[in-house]
Amino acid sequence: MYLRNREYNLGRAARFSGPLVVPARVGGYSLLRRCSLLIRKEKKITVFQHFFLENKTIGKMSIFPKISLRLEVEKYLKEGFMNKEVVSAFGKQEAERKFETLLNHLSHPPSFTTVRVNTHLASVQHVKDLLFDELQKFNGLSVPILQHPDLQDVLLIPVIGPRKNIKKQHCEAVVGAQCGNAVLRGAHVYVPGIVSASKLMKAGDVISVYSDIKGKCKKGAKEFDGTKVFLGNGISELSRKEIFSGLPELKGIGIRMTEPIYLSPSFDNVLPSYLFLQNLPSAVVTHVLDPQPGEKILDLCAAPGGKTTHIAALMHDQGEVIALDKISNKVEKIKQNALLLGLNSIKAFCFDGTKALKLSTVKDAEGKPPFLPESFDRILLDAPCSGMGQRPNMVCSWTLKEVTSYQPLQRKLFTVAVELLKPGGVLVYSTCTITLAENEEQVAWALRTFPYLQLQPQEPQIGGEGMMGAGLSLEQLKQLQRFDPSVVPLRDTDIDSLRDARIEDMIWLANKDCIGFFIAKFIKCKST
Repeated sequence: MYLRNREYNLGRAARFSGPLVVPARVGGYSLLRRCSLLIRKEKKITVFQHFFLENKTIGKMSIFPKISLRLEVEKYLKEGFMNKEVVSAFGKQEAERKFETLLNHLSHPPSFTTVRVNTHLASVQHVKDLLFDELQKFNGLSVPILQHPDLQDVLLIPVIGPRKNIKKQHCEAVVGAQCGNAVLRGAHVYVPGIVSASKLMKAGDVISVYSDIKGKCKKGAKEFDGTKVFLGNGISELSRKEIFSGLPELKGIGIRMTEPIYLSPSFDNVLPSYLFLQNLPSAVVTHVLDPQPGEKILDLCAAPGGKTTHIAALMHDQGEVIALDKISNKVEKIKQNALLLGLNSIKAFCFDGTKALKLSTVKDAEGKPPFLPESFDRILLDAPCSGMGQRPNMVCSWTLKEVTSYQPLQRKLFTVAVELLKPGGVLVYSTCTITLAENEEQVAWALRTFPYLQLQPQEPQIGGEGMMGAGLSLEQLKQLQRFDPSVVPLRDTDIDSLRDARIEDMIWLANKDCIGFFIAKFIKCKST
């Protein structure tokens, strides 16, 4: 393990009496704390990690309100996170604290930007060197680029922020909530995302940018006094008149962010053939699937193609990767990404995954969907979901009916995937949501419905174990991966703290402070 040479074995430490003096630097503040060690049998963590977990007040207080949900949706989520199994194991107060912490984390961006290297075209070290040169051009900052020790094709770039000394300008622009979320991950403001701009705004003006998190601002308004969240400052590329001229061809950058509250590089057209912007758990999924050269693999719900292209790259572009999605422009995006990344083993089709199983026994010579039963060595079902693990997300206006509508669809897709999988084949199920119903409950349902499926351990195991509440055994929960950002406190990151931080501690934080995500891996033991 990458931490082995610097681990602190708390079991052994229990032999010593008295407190431990721990020098640490968290959030840019130099700290010398006397921390009493808690004995945690059989667990090894670094001194930094122990300090960080035990001192939950260290780090930043949240600068944004918790994610805004409809009352019925928040109640539904709370019932899932405070189910009888969880409350019995941890107590009502701790379960409630954890739930509220999660809602708070969802409105803030992760601590790292994650990019996947297209190893089909270049080595990780070569791309890392190229990326370092690109980042030198970005705001003149020198930030480390870390190669993940368990995901060799993944690079991590720390996010600087929140930056609290940015001076707000008189001239303002208001953007939609989705645009605002993108800005917090490093994007510039594109014209379609601008909702409001000050009356006299001209090209070249320094603009304060705000997010309309409740969707109350009227398109074209000259001022807005409703609920808005400050995102930072930028320079307007266009005048107010040009932005709201109604010309459909205006789709480029409207405001170039120069002082974002969270400083993260924009990857717009940065090494596009070598890099793919991807959340950390999304890269983990494909490694868990473990595709091998020469295999026939199905990505059942593939758009926009990040995992599809990752599968092809890990197979060294040898074999066949079938990608399905029922929305035509998304399928075109998959094809574009495959072409850009130089991958030839991918065949993308506009097709409804729930109908991908061929009912007749006549073999289709063209290799197009639908497919005969037991046609694939491995299948990835990155299922359509409520997406409630995405970060940052300050508001979700969905109704309870919309949030709960995904479980039946996921089961239809899962049933098709099981039929299409060869005996001995691997099926990986994943979502980018936090609900019990779309994650652990689906695993419990699958094991009941398909007794010839077996849950498998995952490699690499980077996320935490599954959540209680679906009736799964503790052993089964350990075979799942649930990425829960609430397990670490929100924290400030500045240049000083990065300079003093150790690599293994930053990797540890990147593994924890990411989007909410879920992964389950199954093997099919016999023919259906």
